[in-house]
Amino acid sequence: MKDSRQVLGAAAEQQALVYLEQRGLCLLAKNWRCRQGELDLVMREADTVVFVEVRYRRHTAWGSAQESVDSRKQQRLIRAAQAFLQSAPVWAEHPCRFDVIAIRPEDTNGSLDWIRNAFDS
Repeated sequence: MKDSRQVLGAAAEQQALVYLEQRGLCLLAKNWRCRQGELDLVMREADTVVFVEVRYRRHTAWGSAQESVDSRKQQRLIRAAQAFLQSAPVWAEHPCRFDVIAIRPEDTNGSLDWIRNAFDS
C-alpha cells in the first residue's frame, strides 16, 4: 500500500508527464531504476534526450522544490542517466540535458515551473 507521499509523488509525475507531452516531448521511460538511482521521466525533445526530475513540495520551510535538487542529488541523477544511456545505446549518441519540473501545492490548476537545463553534467 502506498503512503500519501508516494501517491502525491505519482500524481506530480503524471501531471509533469502530461504537461511535457502537450509541449511535444515523447516519453522514453518512467521511473527508470538502477543501482545508481531513479530517473522520474526520460523524455525526447526532437533529437535531445531529456532527463526530468519532478519535485513536489508540500511545504517550503526546507526550501523550494528547485532548491531540493542539490549537488548530491544532481550527481545521483547524472550517474543514473549514464546507466540509462549504457542500457539503451541507441540514445547514447544523442545530446542530453537535465530538466526539473517543480510543483507546489497551490499549482492544482496545472501550472508548474519547468526549468530546462537545470544543471550540467
